[in-house]
Amino acid sequence: MRCAILHYHELGLKGRNRPYFEQRLVRHLRLVLRGTGAKQVDALHGRIRVMLGPEASWDTVRDRLRRVFGIAHFGLAQSVPLDPDPAQALDRLKAAVAAALPARPFATFRVSTKRADKRLPFTSMDVDREVGAHVCATTGKKVDLRKPELTISIEALSKEAYFSLDREPGAGGLPMGTSGKVACLLSGGIDSPVAAYRMMKRGCKAVFVHFHGRPYVSRASEEKVRDLVELLTAYQLHARLYLVPFGDIQRQIVLGAPAACRVVLYRRMMVRIAEEVARRERCWALVTGDSLGQVASQTPQNLSVVEEAAGLPVLRPLIGMDKIEITQQAESIGTFETSIEPDQDCCRLFVPPHPTTRADLEHIKKIERAIDPTALVKQGLEQIEVAEFAFPRPL
Repeated sequence: MRCAILHYHELGLKGRNRPYFEQRLVRHLRLVLRGTGAKQVDALHGRIRVMLGPEASWDTVRDRLRRVFGIAHFGLAQSVPLDPDPAQALDRLKAAVAAALPARPFATFRVSTKRADKRLPFTSMDVDREVGAHVCATTGKKVDLRKPELTISIEALSKEAYFSLDREPGAGGLPMGTSGKVACLLSGGIDSPVAAYRMMKRGCKAVFVHFHGRPYVSRASEEKVRDLVELLTAYQLHARLYLVPFGDIQRQIVLGAPAACRVVLYRRMMVRIAEEVARRERCWALVTGDSLGQVASQTPQNLSVVEEAAGLPVLRPLIGMDKIEITQQAESIGTFETSIEPDQDCCRLFVPPHPTTRADLEHIKKIERAIDPTALVKQGLEQIEVAEFAFPRPL
């Protein structure tokens, strides 16, 4: 029977908590693979097995498995029974491997065996030697242990062995939901989707908050952010996007604050509103796409002043990355092309030509007392819109 054998890395270091992480990964896999023809998902001896029905398309299954956090690598495998007579198991295994090879062009190969059950009457070295000799005899190909064109991977469990001819890289990280829920401030740019992705990879479920400039700009940034959330939803299956009208709030800040301080005041107001959304959603932290020193609002002094407005932790997974690194990751996860589409967002609305890079907290607080931030937060929350998304399409 065809199946997929999935391996994890970081989960294996969790000690007594490993069963919890395995269970979360198995549960997420069952949801991801609905409708693909996958029949069963089980945790077996430090690996995950996905049984595939005859109607299952490996291309579809593979595409979905690549987006599952917690998987180090995986491959399409075939099973060979090791009982009732383990002494004959190697002969059955050799025959099955030899039957699968004609479809694969290769000049050199190696056999790599992992024996999960040490009670089996043969060692991993025995399997490598026996299967390798049989492949040499039946195909005439040569063994190369350093840089083979084909690696035959064998997993020997208690009652069956699985062999595969391909290894697919997984997304890595921790299973979705094992690290709680976070609220991600999502602009239409390159950075914030990457920041959200990196937190999702660490097991966080992301709730998205976008501040738009209507009624002073078009809906372009909102539509772009919807597209970004749809892309990111493929990694966590369900997502919620809060759309906050920020244009009028910015206008009131402009009327009551010095030009140089506006950007810091905008950011502090965004943090306050996002925090209220986060508390509604029972999030434990806020996530931003800040990269140290990239723009005026991301200097050490300004980051500190902005963060002071938050009651929840503010996470900045990109803080030590440069623009090239962030762009490369955006390209790898598929958000870059959407992020660079032209739009009009609130980050470019009412921005002064020379914003301060060294905001003073006491001075900022004095300005805020005159513009009544509590009333502005209430205004933003009252006009908020919510959109729901589900993989593979938004609801």
